[in-house]
Amino acid sequence: MSAAKVIKQTDLPGNKRVWIYPKLIKGRLYKYRSLVSYLLLIPLFAGPFIKLNGEQLFLFDILERKFVVFGVVFMPQDFYLFVLATLSFIVFIVLFTSVFGRVWCGWACPQTIFMEMVFRKIEYWIEGDAKKQKELDAAPLSASKFVKKASKHVIFALISFLIANIFLAYFIGSDALLKIITEPVGLHLVGFAAIVVFTAAFYLVFTKVRELVCTVICPYGRLQEVLIDRKTLVVAYDYTRGEPRGHINKHSEAPTGDCVDCNLCVDVCPTGIDIRQGTQMECINCTACIDACDMVMEKTHRPLRLIGFKSEEGVAESKPHSIGKRIYAYAAILAVLFGTLTFLLITRSDISATVLRAGGTLYQMRDDGTVSNLYNAELINKTTAPIRFSLVMPDNNTKIQYINKPGIINKGESAKLTFFLIRPQHAVKKYKSRITLEIAAGGRTISSAKTTFIAPPN
Repeated sequence: MSAAKVIKQTDLPGNKRVWIYPKLIKGRLYKYRSLVSYLLLIPLFAGPFIKLNGEQLFLFDILERKFVVFGVVFMPQDFYLFVLATLSFIVFIVLFTSVFGRVWCGWACPQTIFMEMVFRKIEYWIEGDAKKQKELDAAPLSASKFVKKASKHVIFALISFLIANIFLAYFIGSDALLKIITEPVGLHLVGFAAIVVFTAAFYLVFTKVRELVCTVICPYGRLQEVLIDRKTLVVAYDYTRGEPRGHINKHSEAPTGDCVDCNLCVDVCPTGIDIRQGTQMECINCTACIDACDMVMEKTHRPLRLIGFKSEEGVAESKPHSIGKRIYAYAAILAVLFGTLTFLLITRSDISATVLRAGGTLYQMRDDGTVSNLYNAELINKTTAPIRFSLVMPDNNTKIQYINKPGIINKGESAKLTFFLIRPQHAVKKYKSRITLEIAAGGRTISSAKTTFIAPPN
């Protein structure tokens, strides 16, 4: 299969970077991508300011070890849920990529959405299309060029500042962010410095680094090379139909394929590749080349989708798309992980309780014929409201005698209590026995904890 030579970074002396000026084609898929982007940007910016059950919709406060997802608070004691959720997410990525390739990168990744649907559109608006941008960069400095460049970079900096604030709100909370913004800078030097650093980072990413995030920095592109196979749907060129490519020439009798070799698929690519060279790591499945090729096919009265979502097997062997056996295996694993995670979330208690026998103590024999053990307990309220609680022993032979008893735990806080468990000597059957304490609130049991009771058997 013949293919046009595409200049890549490694083709140039000194490995010099080639600046990419992607041509804008507003085809059907581009309009769909724009709509999807706006539908994702709205909740992304609104997320930190939406409250549910008195908590932020999403919060990932690493310093305070507090995580909130859809208004549900998760504490360090819920780390096992985080591990299981992470495993489920990884398996989902493997499954999704094995079926659809790198569609996430082109349609839902925040880097692509901001770059192509926000910053790139502003660039087109101020500097013009790809050709005008290239001419402007090559032109000597003038008043017109200075105004355009300055305007663009001021807007880019302001948007980067906005993104930095929203990003930070997901990690420190919107309330803390508002304090940093509204109160004197001297009271929040660390927070202000974080905003400045993130603003600079986002500004550099969207003005200088750009597509290198997708082609060099992000590991997901390299991961897809391992995950995709001949059955995976990717943005692909149908070389069996397009080759041999050639310009339209009514006077030539040489047979040609449907590809007219216009190179428009290369001109619109935001990562600068030629999709006709086959599946490449740099392809983010943004579908810009599909819109461009469909436009040419429509003008030349040829069937659409010379470039489209296809599998290598479908292109090479003209087979209808089918799912491989490993996809079913991934789906089964994901179903088990997701089912387990769902069960654990549903059965998750409102209070995390840890009850331990007091260190360095043994049992105490009492004059009334009973035996007691001393315990320390820590209860953590994982809900979004204060809880008035009490300890309950299901075993009627065992009594609780408190040394200190806080009756209320505020939301997100913990309470420590010390108490004796007392049993009649005649009820003790073995030296060490397991016992269960129940934590009750509002007339119902909301959690339980297990510990041991030691005493000489009767």
